[in-house]
Amino acid sequence: MKVSDYIVSWLEQKGVKTVFELSGGMIAHLLDSFCRHGRVRVVSMHHEQGAAFAADAVGRMTGLPGVALATSGPGAINLLTGIGSCFFDSSPALFITGQVNRHEQKGNRPVRQMGFQETDIVAMAAPVVKGSWRVSKPEEIPEVLEHAFALATGGRPGPVLIDIPMDIQSADIVPETEALTVSSTPTLTESSWKRFAEQVKSAHRPLILVGGGIRSGRAEALFREFSRKMRLPVVHSLMGVDVLPYADPLRIGMIGSYGNRWANWALGTSDCLIVLGSRLDVRQTGSETKAFKGDRAILHVDCDVAEINNRIVGCTPLVSDLRDFLVGAIQRVSQIAPSERLEWMKQIAAKRREWPDIGEARVTGGLDPNAFMHALSQASPAACAYVVDVGQHQMWAAQSLELRERQRFLTSGGMGSMGFGLPAAVGTAFAKPGEPVVLIAGDGGFQCNIQELQTVVRNQLPLKMVIINNHCHGMVRQFQESYFDSRYQSTQWGYSAPDFVNVGTAYGVEGRRLAAQGEVREAMAWLWSEPLRPMLLEVELASSVNVYPKIAFGRPITEMEPLFKSKGMEGT
Repeated sequence: MKVSDYIVSWLEQKGVKTVFELSGGMIAHLLDSFCRHGRVRVVSMHHEQGAAFAADAVGRMTGLPGVALATSGPGAINLLTGIGSCFFDSSPALFITGQVNRHEQKGNRPVRQMGFQETDIVAMAAPVVKGSWRVSKPEEIPEVLEHAFALATGGRPGPVLIDIPMDIQSADIVPETEALTVSSTPTLTESSWKRFAEQVKSAHRPLILVGGGIRSGRAEALFREFSRKMRLPVVHSLMGVDVLPYADPLRIGMIGSYGNRWANWALGTSDCLIVLGSRLDVRQTGSETKAFKGDRAILHVDCDVAEINNRIVGCTPLVSDLRDFLVGAIQRVSQIAPSERLEWMKQIAAKRREWPDIGEARVTGGLDPNAFMHALSQASPAACAYVVDVGQHQMWAAQSLELRERQRFLTSGGMGSMGFGLPAAVGTAFAKPGEPVVLIAGDGGFQCNIQELQTVVRNQLPLKMVIINNHCHGMVRQFQESYFDSRYQSTQWGYSAPDFVNVGTAYGVEGRRLAAQGEVREAMAWLWSEPLRPMLLEVELASSVNVYPKIAFGRPITEMEPLFKSKGMEGT
């Protein structure tokens, strides 16, 4: 059996429905095998970064590794940002790169390159993959594929990469291998459960913090059962926006650098914090790690022991796969659940009424971005997901979108890459065929991968593309306003954006512009007038609008701008 045919057949057997690629000579055998087999859909993107982000989204939506292909040299290198996104956000993905023929490779010769476009992508990708392989013999392929698949999905999910020379792709093999599994994280001891129960039951203001690990661990259903039985308030990180629906009475809101003010207050005031699948990075805790820990008990559950007591020390480590932990906690809920803390919930609700998200941006005239996000989500019950790019709009969306029970929220968290949104929305649409997807992007980020509009049109994907156009790189512009005396170099000065409605028209996407709060209802009706048709809404926003609240750098998470001022210049 030809190696490229075997790879395509193997992917099909694993349940892979779609692969994303940009064609190149060193993957020609693979593309031909996909064409002849015809059972796995090949989606041709217009940049390899777009293919990688699309695969990232498929991995998040399905739990199976998203798959992207690229040719050697520039094609493989262009995957790296998307590979890093998968690694930092724990998305299972399989990246297959073509390589020059073995006899054309430099090997140990002291030269830069032998074959045309020869590049050591395995070494380049090593820091941002769970595993990478340079295939040297055809007979290695079956075992390498099985190992890669098991590694991508096992434990803490993530990306893997296989680099395959062209002459190996065309070789013949007799496949003989067995499916592999990756060993799971040890389960908790009874003494760990006892310590957990003692700390939770004695708390007066207990709180649960959930992160992206709930979704990447495929544990959302178990968590929802756990939260209902524990009856504890829940805050979430940026990557945990969709763990509980907006209307859930236990859901408090987002915490962190740009978190909801009342949610940060609850986090700072709690005396016992249960952390589930969150890394407690600087964007969640602020820079003052000692103030974040305080005297409270922090019970940190994670399958990756290295993430516990990393930045925030003094946590009680509970090293466990989240699914295993939640199954055990549900079985023991009568032993570990505290009595209902009605006064604590009332205090949080009072703070939410005191500090509503609408009005935080302090807009005088024009659109309030938080109010717009509420209106967009109220008009979008048909959407299966919101895919959000990186920038100010990302924070407004996370602060104020009203997600329903089955809706997902996808964004680039750890990598924080502008340009994630449009290709990830493409991947989401293929993962959920026939279901509309809402894309929220800024004018800067949308331009980073704007070429994928052609992929949307060619495949007639039901994307509702909302571009928040503030005519600048707003997040950095806000940083310059705070720390560089409003010298807006390269964010406003030297930056420009096109007329996105006209750009959409050029690609064949109908577009419309929204500039006033009074036009929102009509614009929403237009956006959803044909649910399965791609449409583009350009939303005009003043360049001066800032994202608030924001943790004042050097202060505890409860002290947020603009009510408090930073004590120094933030470094992240």
